[in-house]
Amino acid sequence: MKLHLLPLRLFALLLMFMAISARPAWSASAAEINIEVNETLSRFTREIGGASAYLQAARGVLVFPTVYKAGIGIGGEYGEGALLIGGRPVDYYSTAAASFGFQLGAQAKSIIILFMQDEALRKFRESEGWKAGVDGSVALVDMGLGKELSSQTLQNPIVGFVFGQKGLMYNLTLEGTKITKLNKN
Repeated sequence: MKLHLLPLRLFALLLMFMAISARPAWSASAAEINIEVNETLSRFTREIGGASAYLQAARGVLVFPTVYKAGIGIGGEYGEGALLIGGRPVDYYSTAAASFGFQLGAQAKSIIILFMQDEALRKFRESEGWKAGVDGSVALVDMGLGKELSSQTLQNPIVGFVFGQKGLMYNLTLEGTKITKLNKN
């Protein structure tokens, strides 16, 4: 490691830990999350052809309207969202992940996870801290603006969509993402 990058990496690591530990102080209310979730779902159905039919077929829909990610060699991401069953919010969750390796930049993205089977939804709701790729395999669908979903696309028990990326960072994955239930009133 080059010596001149060490202070920058340490600073990024310090910022990441401060953001994760202080996040409950800026935590959004249930009402604020619900508004953002509804806006994200509207954008999702407008931008992805066929999304409405799959949302209706899903047993549960987990929506993270904005997940922020930043990194310089060491990175972190955080976002808050809601689990919808029957179109109504039933629980609130946070998503967090840390990453190491070649990365530089920051971005904001939206994540939607569809639970297509009752068993997958049950396991998710009963978990103490669900980790993508460990507690459940998420089939990540890479969709561009205006693309159509096919019936083959969503044969998996859990399907994830990452869209609306804003910023300069490349890392399209949900592996290792930890999702934790929040206490919202």
